[in-house]
Amino acid sequence: MSEKFSPTLRIGDLNDFIAPSQGCIVSLKGLKASTTSKQERVVKQEKVAPPFEPSLTEPVKISLKDCLACSGCITSAETIMLEKQSLDEFLSNIKSGKAVIVSISPQSRASFAAHYGLSPSQVFRKLTTFFKSLGVKAIFDTSCSRDLSLIESCNEFITRYNKHHSLDDECKSFLPMLASACPGWICYAEKTLGSYILPYISSVKSPQQAIGAVIKHHICQRMGLTPDKVYHVTVMPCYDKKLEASRDDFVFSIGPQGETGYEAEGVMIAEVDSVLTSGEVLDLIQLKSVDFKALEESPLDRLLTNVDEEGHLYGVHGSSGGYGDTIFRHAAKTLFGREIIGPLDFKVVRNSDFQEVRLEVEGKTVLKFALCYGFRNLQNIVRKIKIGKCDYHFLEVMACPSGCLNGGGQIKPKAGQSAKDLIESLENVYMEDVLVADPFGNPLVKSLYGEWLDQPGSEKAKRHIHTEYHPIVKSITAQLHNW
Repeated sequence: MSEKFSPTLRIGDLNDFIAPSQGCIVSLKGLKASTTSKQERVVKQEKVAPPFEPSLTEPVKISLKDCLACSGCITSAETIMLEKQSLDEFLSNIKSGKAVIVSISPQSRASFAAHYGLSPSQVFRKLTTFFKSLGVKAIFDTSCSRDLSLIESCNEFITRYNKHHSLDDECKSFLPMLASACPGWICYAEKTLGSYILPYISSVKSPQQAIGAVIKHHICQRMGLTPDKVYHVTVMPCYDKKLEASRDDFVFSIGPQGETGYEAEGVMIAEVDSVLTSGEVLDLIQLKSVDFKALEESPLDRLLTNVDEEGHLYGVHGSSGGYGDTIFRHAAKTLFGREIIGPLDFKVVRNSDFQEVRLEVEGKTVLKFALCYGFRNLQNIVRKIKIGKCDYHFLEVMACPSGCLNGGGQIKPKAGQSAKDLIESLENVYMEDVLVADPFGNPLVKSLYGEWLDQPGSEKAKRHIHTEYHPIVKSITAQLHNW
């Protein structure tokens, strides 16, 4: 692995939930990749050891897009990193004079809070101090864009539910609606499941891509900048977020000079230029020999950060985005006039990674939601959908067991600390000094709709906060055309 990549990433750290279905080997002569099993290849290598012959061809370069479009592995894609996703590239862009903006996820805040024995609020303010000392222009909070994604998801669910229960069979909509915030799940759905499952997946962008769209399409103008002069970095709990940021769906072209005032015509701009994991930011802190706990706490940038006038952070309950919780409450109130006060009563069904909640009206179940984490549970649900026997209305789907707090990019357990203990610590600290607040009451999101998006589900909202999914053709030679 190149020395330019973060030392956090090690092949030994990976924990694939789905074995690779095809070798990641592309013949230089255009032949198909070998389908020989790994075990057979090892045996052959032991029997015959051909002499090494230096290649006279140009070295093969593999990008994250190539990796996503391959029909092989799912999460082992994380072993292939673009240089633009590295710490070196991040520091290089700060030196280049671009306006570097960092957006921090609440799960990463929790990872630092558990590691250093601080609160999420203290972590956020110290990270603001740290990043600004490096030359970062602004530090934002993806809890804000998550509220935007949640509002759009609520609107989409109500639309689907009403269509599904309409009298017109031609207007039937796809239920259950499946959450779309997890790139590992999306990658699996597009590569392995194909067309039959994609219509069930919510079209709403993840909080990472939503804040990318907000920054590059709207906030840039408020800051007096053009998108090509902004380098946007997110801090995430998951390596798959790097793959998500590299999708062509989240890249746009700026116009010619004179029409929009940009310097170049046809320049491609990514909504998120780079993703750093929680562990990689810890590496950076250690690289700079910073005593993180001793850092001063800086004021937070309020432009896209969920912080109230008293300085309290706020957000939704639910460490994997709160999609199930938020959409259930909204649907209960909007569709059935039931306002739910207090925590939802999620019940464990098969295991702790599969929990469900129901709303009953006059003895009939009218809403049935579930939290579905980990591929074992996910595949059971997919099978039920395929045979038409899934009676859930919405599922909050996450590829990782225990959800986003357990993402592969989180800070590793300390010596003597078990993974289970770390997860419990993360769950305890996640909302420690964070107020629970309704996304629909978020003044920042209200202003985004007022100034830019019009209203939930509007054409502008669909253009900027929604996306599409595509079944991936299982052909290595066609991979570059799939994304």
